[in-house]
Amino acid sequence: MGATQVAVHAQQQIPIPPIDYAAITPVLVVLGAACIGVLVEAFVPRRSRWTTQVALSLIALVGAGIALGLHARAGGTGVTTLSDSLAVDGPTLFLWATLLGLGVAAILLIADRSVEPGGAFVAETAAEAEQDSGRERGATSAVAGMRTEIFPLALFSLAGMMVFCAANDLLTMFIALEVLSLPLYLMCGLAKRRRLLSQEAAVKYFLLGAFASAFFLYGLALLYGYAGSVRLAAIAEATAGSDRSDTLLYAGIGLLVVGLLFKASVGPFHTWTPDVYQGAPTAVTGFMAACTKVAAFGAILRVLQVALHGSSWEWRGVMWAVAIVSMVIGVVLGLTQSDIKRMIAYSSVAHAGFLLIGSIALTERGLSGTMFYLLAYGFTTVAVFGVISLVRTAEGEATHLSDWAGLAKRSPLLAAVFTFLMFALAGIPLTSGFIGKFVVFEAALSDGMAPLVVVALVASAVAAFFYLRVIVLMYFSEPAADGPTVSVPGAFTTAAITLGVVVTLLLGVLPTVALDWAGVGGFVS
Repeated sequence: MGATQVAVHAQQQIPIPPIDYAAITPVLVVLGAACIGVLVEAFVPRRSRWTTQVALSLIALVGAGIALGLHARAGGTGVTTLSDSLAVDGPTLFLWATLLGLGVAAILLIADRSVEPGGAFVAETAAEAEQDSGRERGATSAVAGMRTEIFPLALFSLAGMMVFCAANDLLTMFIALEVLSLPLYLMCGLAKRRRLLSQEAAVKYFLLGAFASAFFLYGLALLYGYAGSVRLAAIAEATAGSDRSDTLLYAGIGLLVVGLLFKASVGPFHTWTPDVYQGAPTAVTGFMAACTKVAAFGAILRVLQVALHGSSWEWRGVMWAVAIVSMVIGVVLGLTQSDIKRMIAYSSVAHAGFLLIGSIALTERGLSGTMFYLLAYGFTTVAVFGVISLVRTAEGEATHLSDWAGLAKRSPLLAAVFTFLMFALAGIPLTSGFIGKFVVFEAALSDGMAPLVVVALVASAVAAFFYLRVIVLMYFSEPAADGPTVSVPGAFTTAAITLGVVVTLLLGVLPTVALDWAGVGGFVS
């Protein structure tokens, strides 16, 4: 039998699954741009790489957003494709749009070279980086073209995030988890300044991330043993009625959820968060803090509401406890921090607890409220880290809280912007943070979780203290004579911060459009 006949015979035996290319075009555009970005690194001259990579990344994200909008407008929701491994439904489109918007803001921060001459990233060895740090700034900018591999890494990670929150089976979800995580491990270690701290953050993130991936994979294996399938719908059918041992179900759920909670930095699985937030380049921290949170909670929502909805009585009490622990850890340890990036890290742990409340409210309100909260939190967080990157000393960013004393006297506009963002994180009215907490807590109350909401309100009140502490420092303290300076932001950083502030304000004043979109449709499987 010839090779052609073998190929024809194989095609007759194994049907090719239909692929809805219109539904997955946003992911294909981002992945394709990431692959082209790798080729740019190999073939485009150094002097042109930065311009090419920035243009390619922004065009890809905008193009993916346009493709998503056209598909949503055509009514293409509620479809599964690629042998039912991806589900493109209402929540998927909302989360993809959120990730693309946050990706644009993060790429703008990463692309800025005016705040840190030559960019904030280094691609040389540690020894070369040490020599480079002693050179004059003019010489530093001469090798700026070497620091552009960060763009394809960010696009690969973003594509993994998009697949992660759309995965319709656990194996696809695991592959997406690795695709989104591995570039992040590298990106965290690329800081030009405080290089050893950055490398330590990358190693810690990698090691703990490997443990979390192992937990996820072992939980996947146990659930496959219980249900006989890795598809979320098949797991849901098995939990509805099965004569198999419940030990596999309980152990599988526990290990799987631990892996997901680690990626979402939910306490007590948060131990990587403060060190990685502090050590990673600030633009990468903003990308990671915003986009990873959206992807992780998108996956958590899909797993809990599709695969584990029928067994909620088995895990819901434990998730109550985890949400409470996360909120307590976030607010208590956040009060003790003297570094502003570590403070925001513990703030994210507290917000993860709030998001978990909406995730375990297995209702349409819980789903839409949690997705709105992710949208609001993401843009506020990107803007926060954009502002942090502007306050600098001779050694680099001024992240110690004492350096922020009297900042309002040095730069009233920057202090006002940061104050507004702190109000949003604290949940003050007329900001997106207030609306986000309101809709999540209201969904929890309607689902009979009043005690958990009371704990969350107390935690929110306590958390407001460390946000207000920064505001008091900026406005009611005298700046040191040799204190830090405020860099004039470039066009990219200005655009990223402006985008975050505008979205934070609009979602606080006119949240109806986003809430209506978040409430359209549920998960399909």
